[in-house]
Amino acid sequence: MPEPTLGVGIVGVSPVRGWAATAHIPALRALPNYQIRALSTHDPESAHAAGDLFKVPVVFSDHRQLVTQPDIDLVAITVKVPHHRELVSAALDAGKAVYCEWPLGRDLDDAKAMATLAAAHGAPTVVGLQARQAPAIQFVVELLRNGYVGEVLSTTMVGLSVPGDVVGQPNAYMLDKTNGANLLTIGHSRDTLNYVLGEFTDLSALSGLRRPLITIEETGEQIVKRRPTKSRSSASSPQEQPPAFRSEKVWPAVSDQAGVTG
Repeated sequence: MPEPTLGVGIVGVSPVRGWAATAHIPALRALPNYQIRALSTHDPESAHAAGDLFKVPVVFSDHRQLVTQPDIDLVAITVKVPHHRELVSAALDAGKAVYCEWPLGRDLDDAKAMATLAAAHGAPTVVGLQARQAPAIQFVVELLRNGYVGEVLSTTMVGLSVPGDVVGQPNAYMLDKTNGANLLTIGHSRDTLNYVLGEFTDLSALSGLRRPLITIEETGEQIVKRRPTKSRSSASSPQEQPPAFRSEKVWPAVSDQAGVTG
């Protein structure tokens, strides 16, 4: 018996940029049991442009209309972090399963509120920590479990950054730490290390603000940055005693390197 097709609605589809266009839509269309049935953006013009580009006939400029569609089983939230809680809550209250990009919320209170609401509804939910499903990461996990490197003695991770003090307008919101999308909260690579080696049993960290003024690329305006640009940390996991994990991250990071020594 064939598996049922799940109807997907995506909130936050830009016709010109963003994770929905570059990652979610291509991935969903490559999977046989998912069908994109509706898109939602912040205004009618953008919604229709996205619908035309991605050939999705049903579009909305109000997320509340999308989440109440009866043929939508799963809602993907691909907007900026400060809006996650409102959109996730609306989808859960409408009885939908939810995939939300990471970070889940602006802070721990946001995340706990969404988790509590999901549990109350008994809804299937996923956050976008997709590295856990990456074949390369699964291979590393298999090597460690099979004893390929022996006892894990140390781990080092280095994040490489884009040099300079200029940022594009769409990412300017990330310069304010209250928006929840920054060096300390995004942490895809740190989550990957936790998945591979286990959660930290202790942690010591420092952060610093090295570039207090940032120029907006499109306008030349200088704005004050209100979150760290660099962090260093050391920690231990259940596989590493005494503390042997070292990390240095510089923001904005474009690639990461990690090494495990046994």
